[in-house]
Amino acid sequence: MATTIPVTRTTSPKAKPRDEELGFGRYFTDHMFLMDATADQGWHDPRVVPYGPLTLEPSAAVLHYSQEIFEGLKAYRSPRGTTLLFRPDKNAARLDHSCERMCMPKMDAELFLSAIKSVVATDSDWVPRAPGTSLYIRPAMIATEPFLGVRPSASYLFFIILSPVGAYYAEGFNPVKILVEDHYVRAVRGGTGDAKTGGNYAASLAAAEEAHHKGYTQVLWLDGVERKYIEEVGSMNIAFVIDNELVTPSLNGSTLAGITRDTVLQLARDWDIRVAERQISIDEVFTASKNGRLSEVFGMGTAAVISPVCELAYKEEKLTIGDGKVGPLAQRLFDDISAIQRGLKPDPHGWMVEI
Repeated sequence: MATTIPVTRTTSPKAKPRDEELGFGRYFTDHMFLMDATADQGWHDPRVVPYGPLTLEPSAAVLHYSQEIFEGLKAYRSPRGTTLLFRPDKNAARLDHSCERMCMPKMDAELFLSAIKSVVATDSDWVPRAPGTSLYIRPAMIATEPFLGVRPSASYLFFIILSPVGAYYAEGFNPVKILVEDHYVRAVRGGTGDAKTGGNYAASLAAAEEAHHKGYTQVLWLDGVERKYIEEVGSMNIAFVIDNELVTPSLNGSTLAGITRDTVLQLARDWDIRVAERQISIDEVFTASKNGRLSEVFGMGTAAVISPVCELAYKEEKLTIGDGKVGPLAQRLFDDISAIQRGLKPDPHGWMVEI
């Protein structure tokens, strides 16, 4: 398929927010990317158009059976004023996996990247410049066939919207408090936990709301069978430093294969830090803390990059991590990944793609 993508520019450009007032996911740029798929034509009619409402019939399959997937990545402003993408090939591969799990039409990785480049280039002046800011990119695919019946849709819409963002958490790069969830279940092996689909996030809302009311920023999920093995946080993977070893739960089919997680593991190995991807229970974490063997806990995800954790609450116990401040490994990872993403230091693995 040709990757020449027509652009229809808006006649009513929006006023851009100041970098210091961005927050996360509150503002959207002037344009979006759209493309359709049908059983007989496959993916066709790629285009960049002014940002605006989508037209769907009330009977569209996505509204009734949640056949939907999405991705998340960022664009960064380099010191030379160019725009950089971080590991978009990994997003393409993960989208491919989600398509397969949700019975949706796969997309060629080259087409996926061309779509992202086209809309980001169109709105390149929306990429913020201040430290800690970026342009968040949200590709999504939804089932659009007007049909009431449980089966894969015969038609789909793929779209990309863009949002200039600041810090994901109000705390910024400061330690957050996390509540370990022991009642609700988000996903189980064999389910859709390793696909990036909206239902996984909808399933997390009740627990997240309860955690917020108790003063916690996020929820840490345990496995859905034995309710004791750690899986992931609501919006990121999780890692622990125990006996100077970086430990993170192995990917077992019910958690998302995070791109930042993969980046952290690669950099840790580059730095000769011992790394373990394995099953780890919440009891092991609390025991390691009581024995003085747990030194750091942090989340890993596109939105926040690295999110240090200062407190874990589980049942009636509360665990303070280290001295409640940002740990040295979390700080080093945040600094290095952020610098690579912004073109401020060498890219050792060819992760960055310039637009």
